[in-house]
Amino acid sequence: MTDSAAASTIRDAAPPVPIPSRGRRRLRPVRRTMRFAGPRTVAALILREMVSSYGRSPGGYAWLIIEPVLGILFITAFFMLVGLRTPALGTNFGMFMATGMLPFTMFTDLSNKTAQSINYSRALLAYPRVTYIDAILARTGLAVLTNLLVTFLLLTGIRMIWETRTVVVIEPILLSLTMAVALGVGMGLLNCFLFTRFQIWQRVWSIATRPLFFISGILILYESIPAPWNGYFIYNPLIHVTASMRAGFYVGYEATYVDPGYVFLVSGILGLWGLLMLHRFHRDLLEL
Repeated sequence: MTDSAAASTIRDAAPPVPIPSRGRRRLRPVRRTMRFAGPRTVAALILREMVSSYGRSPGGYAWLIIEPVLGILFITAFFMLVGLRTPALGTNFGMFMATGMLPFTMFTDLSNKTAQSINYSRALLAYPRVTYIDAILARTGLAVLTNLLVTFLLLTGIRMIWETRTVVVIEPILLSLTMAVALGVGMGLLNCFLFTRFQIWQRVWSIATRPLFFISGILILYESIPAPWNGYFIYNPLIHVTASMRAGFYVGYEATYVDPGYVFLVSGILGLWGLLMLHRFHRDLLEL
């Protein structure tokens, strides 16, 4: 037997040398799922939305207050110039306009932000941890919180600065805000599919919804609309949203025609339809 053959035989017969376990790192399994992956993803997307939408523009979050204030002041000045000194409710034009405009702008902002969720986060949706539901939750959640804060600050500020002769009743105010959120998110979910699938629909929607400002009870109360037009306007869900908000500040205004069930039914149908379309075609939408 040669020396090399003998050495090989000895190596094969010798038991393996044990490796000391001290200092050995435990490797996490590759397939192990990160804890709270969904909430952490949504939180990261919210921070990204805050920085990209408000952190880079001059003024930042200040414009969230400045824009509705300028809109209310402009409309108030217009009515005073044409000789209308007293609003349809109360004594202060600013308060009257704010109670109509703020729930309306909440609906429009939520609808637009939710509708652009996939287009806004399209690059991030290529990662497996980021889903279209995460993108919608992040963008919609931030929009809800922002609009609630703006509404609270403006209405509180107007009541502190001017004599409005209003009394706060929480129930109809919360109902109005809830209806505005439900309607905005429901419409936004459906438009999220339509905007992404049919690019021309975004232009059509922008043109078709411009008259909503004039037929949603912001400038004129539903009770002031003559027949037979008031019978048609009652099917506009935003009429119910703005009326409920004003019923929460003007004690003598009862707004008995407000039907929350109708608003939530419309919101649910729109939202469910949009979710079904997104669930069925979200992978195809990312390839467009």
